[in-house]
This record gives sequence, C-alpha cells and structure tokens, in this order.
Amino acid sequence: MSKKVLVLAETREGSLRNVSFEAIAAGKMIADGGEVISVLIGNGITDVVNELVAYGADRVITVEDAKLEQYSSDGFSQALLAVIEQENPEGIVMGHTSLGKDLSPKLASRLNSGLVSDVTAIEADGDSPKFIRPIYSGKAFEKKVIKDGLTFITIRPNNIPALEKEDGRSGDVSSVSVDITDLRTIIKEVVRKATDGVDLSEAKVIVAGGRGVKSEDGFKPLKELADLLGGAVGASRGACDADYCDYSLQIGQTGKVVTPDLYIACGISGAIQHMAGMSNSKVIVAINKDPEANIFKVADYGIVGDLFDVVPLLIEEFKKVKVS
Repeated sequence: MSKKVLVLAETREGSLRNVSFEAIAAGKMIADGGEVISVLIGNGITDVVNELVAYGADRVITVEDAKLEQYSSDGFSQALLAVIEQENPEGIVMGHTSLGKDLSPKLASRLNSGLVSDVTAIEADGDSPKFIRPIYSGKAFEKKVIKDGLTFITIRPNNIPALEKEDGRSGDVSSVSVDITDLRTIIKEVVRKATDGVDLSEAKVIVAGGRGVKSEDGFKPLKELADLLGGAVGASRGACDADYCDYSLQIGQTGKVVTPDLYIACGISGAIQHMAGMSNSKVIVAINKDPEANIFKVADYGIVGDLFDVVPLLIEEFKKVKVS
C-alpha cells in the first residue's frame, strides 16, 4: 500500500547536505509508489528547494523563521511537528547526523512512536520493508520490521544511494508559517572547529591518522593526500588525545561513524573502538610499521611500512594518474 512519507532535508552553510538526497531515496522505498514530501527548515532557504525536487521529492514544504537560522531542538521540533500535523504522514525519514540524532528521539516521544535509528540499508518488501542496522559496534546487523503505526527512521549517511538527479523534474513547493515560541536555547554564535572542505561524515574518501603520525605536522601529508583524492582527513582517538588534531576529526565508537568508499588508515593500530567507526567502509587500506597491528584484520589492502615513506609515494603516484 502506498504511503505518504516526510523527509527532513539538512543544509550546511546554505547548501544541501548529501544525506538529504539519500533520505529522499529511502523515503521512496518506504512510500512504495506514494508521495515523498521533503521538509526544509531554516531561514533564507528557498534557493535550494528545486534541487530537492530534482532528486526525487514530489513536494517540498519550507518553514522559515529568523529563529530557525541555527538549529535548536526546540525550534526545529516545533516547525516539523506543525508540518506533521498538517500532512499526517505514514513515514518520517531523516539523516542519522548530529541534528538527526538529537531531534529524532524527541519527535518520536512527542508522537508516541517507535524509532529505528542508524539504518544502513532497506529491503523493500511490499507494505513491510526491512530496515537493516548495525549492532554491537558493527559486529552484527539486525533487521527491523515495523508492523503498525508510524514508520520513523534515521539513515546513516553515505549508505543508501541517492536517486539520479533530474533537472527538468517538476514538483509543488509550498510554505508553512509556524509561530516559534518558548525557545529554551538561543544560539548566538557558532564556532566551527571542523576543517574546511569535504564533510567527514559524507566523504567518499577518508585519510585517517593515528598516534603514528607523531605530531600535528604529521597530518600535513595526510591532508595533502586527502585533498588530492577529493576526500577528508580523520583521526583515531589516540591522535586526538595526543593533541595532534581536533576532536572534530575523531572516528570511532565515541566519535563519528563513517562508511566511505575508500578509507586509508595511516599509523592506526586498530583499537576496537576505532574500528567500530570505520569497519563498514567499502575498501580499507592500512599503512602501519607493525605487521601484527590489529587494523590489518579488517583491511582489504595492507602496507607494512613507515607512513612517512609510504604516503609521499602514494601522493606522487596519484599525481601522475591525475596528470595522465
């Protein structure tokens, strides 16, 4: 049976995040031929609505208010609840991002609904699709089926492919006016410590460093390699604890969980907490001087050697490929 599904779109610095398009694709699987409505919340956001339609949204609803310029769970929940009340959907999809992880349990509680979080794949099966999510730090996977009530899920970025973009596609765009009141938190300033460039959680290529980089300067060749490959730089907790880099780069059980197409681990021993955050990467390349390092157990390709010798060689070879 076809369903109406709301999909929350996310923006960063005025641009739509890739997870917004992936969420639309997930919404299509749940809708089963029904309507997928993308919801965009913020201020001054109308410039990007057509892109949501191009990636598969049947309709786009915007909620704009100066109080929604920056994310707050109070403001966004008020805005989204107003749209949910108006549309009465059978499904809700949002990214398993910092925003989604904060907002989704609050909404589920308000709606008296269940929530399947961190979904990495969906098996379409008529009225009851199966939602696959990792458990036990990625050591196993479970399949969830929602038999009754609202289908509410969050999806892990970079796992469910977005639909092909259709620039000529048409869809209705409307706005909902919501009186945002009683905000307990007002964000006056956002100080970003994250590095410029590709968003780590959505990067297709990640070059990560551990204690083996030895210093802050040790990350420079990793940054050069990541830039060359159009990727992002990450780190293990050990590197962050040693003040080699900021904690915004941390990948692992207590950091970001990533699933890039290519993960290059440089000087990372492979503690279980770190591997919980990256072991589902499609291709893993490990560079380490210790042939017994735990990281080699999950690596598709292993290079036993000093990262300060190996990484410059990789940079040189990739530059040749780019030139040719």
